[in-house]
Amino acid sequence: MTVYFVGAGLGSTRYLTLEAWICLQQAEVVLYDALISPSLLELTPCECLRVAVGKRARAEALSQAEINQLLVSYGRQYRRVVRLKSGDPGLFGRLHQELEAVLKAGLEAVVIPGVSSALAAPLLAGLCVTAKDVSQSVAILSGHAPETLPWSAIAQMETLIFLMATRSLRSIVEQLLKQGRSPTEGLAILQWAGQPQQQFWLGTLERYLSTPHFPDMAPAVVVIGAIAQKRYPVASLDLAFPEFLRTFPPSMSRLHGKTILVTRAAGQANEFTQQLTAAGARVLEMPTLEIVPPSSWQPLDQALAQLDAFDWLVLTSHNAVTFFMERLQHHGKDSRALAGLKIAVVGAKTAQTLSRYGLVADFTPSEFVADALVAEFPEPVAGLRFLFPRVETGGRPLLVERFTAAGAAVVEVPAYDSRCPQAADPEVLAALQAGQVDMVTFTSSKTVQHFCQLVGAKAAELLRNVQIVSIGPQTSQTCCQLLGRVDVEATEYTLEGLVQALLQIT
Repeated sequence: MTVYFVGAGLGSTRYLTLEAWICLQQAEVVLYDALISPSLLELTPCECLRVAVGKRARAEALSQAEINQLLVSYGRQYRRVVRLKSGDPGLFGRLHQELEAVLKAGLEAVVIPGVSSALAAPLLAGLCVTAKDVSQSVAILSGHAPETLPWSAIAQMETLIFLMATRSLRSIVEQLLKQGRSPTEGLAILQWAGQPQQQFWLGTLERYLSTPHFPDMAPAVVVIGAIAQKRYPVASLDLAFPEFLRTFPPSMSRLHGKTILVTRAAGQANEFTQQLTAAGARVLEMPTLEIVPPSSWQPLDQALAQLDAFDWLVLTSHNAVTFFMERLQHHGKDSRALAGLKIAVVGAKTAQTLSRYGLVADFTPSEFVADALVAEFPEPVAGLRFLFPRVETGGRPLLVERFTAAGAAVVEVPAYDSRCPQAADPEVLAALQAGQVDMVTFTSSKTVQHFCQLVGAKAAELLRNVQIVSIGPQTSQTCCQLLGRVDVEATEYTLEGLVQALLQIT
């Protein structure tokens, strides 16, 4: 039983260490802080238990004692428990308290360092905290309780970096001025460094104090010293991982510098995001779907108990294949139970998912939509019995209606469902409101519907200057109904086709 204390760095996958990435992909339970980006949680397996434990100033979901207790409790039940902490876990992260609780309980502990915002934020803003002839010393301090700090000693340090200090910054500046620091000395406030909504304020101590209603820029890193006035004009690079770059032609770099919002289901956006990142894009993820089991397994279980009563099995999505096969295995059966059935699938990805179970589809239509499956079906359907595992709510009735009208018997059974998440990622919403998104992709009608539900009545207005890109005709129709337009529709109704569609508008 091992508890892994993992540093999340600046909070997104862009600044996560490789060791932390691998650890998250193997986690059985993850306890995470409030500032962690949802994109990190999507690295964990689908079955991973995700527990929010807060730990943000004035808004703690749990006390430290409760977090310690959870770590010990989960550590005794699971083999790989991850405690995902912002920045570097050893810097103002109460790591020592959690380590003591875990070790005292007889559990093994592993610490994976993270990139601290104390050092990363200044670099991203173009500030070198130990620039030669400017600063030979750096102090990293907490701004939670400035009245307890030794100000006479602190004032002697050339560069001061404060974390968690935005609410106490006026007091900090006043203390430094009392100790003889110059009013014209540099001050930098670096908010959300490394995130889409990052903002940098650079000025002086006196300028800060002369602003009576300075906005709250939490969470932020505060830098005080001469180096805060020596800023280099660096740019933020959008570089893909080398292993992905090797799989794409150079022409795909045309997406470099573009910010693309992906709305795929939580846990299923990874591959698409990697393709876009490899093409040079900066990707934001706002899952608009949560894929869950059906409200009842009974209809599917009844169908699985009488598979020999059907002629064809119809699978129209990756999710349908996965949930159907996993339920089959739940009953102690494998692909041999389907020996008497022919299988029809819609889409290359569906066929690929099916192949992972050692099965090859008997029929795949030329176009990756249900309409083509009906139009191109290889034999007369009259008298045939079809088993159709599908999404429980919101699916199109076309296939069932057409086959039934042609004399077939179609048994629909819910294999999974897709629902709208409870809330949108506030970081992504902020990026949309700030006009920092160039394109948005929709991969189904439900992603459009749920996007509008999450964003609210102003969805169309938020996307006024954003290119809307759709995966296919049905999705485009919903875009037009709810958002007033669609700018580009994929020619091939796949994720690869969607990438090509994005390239058309660059």
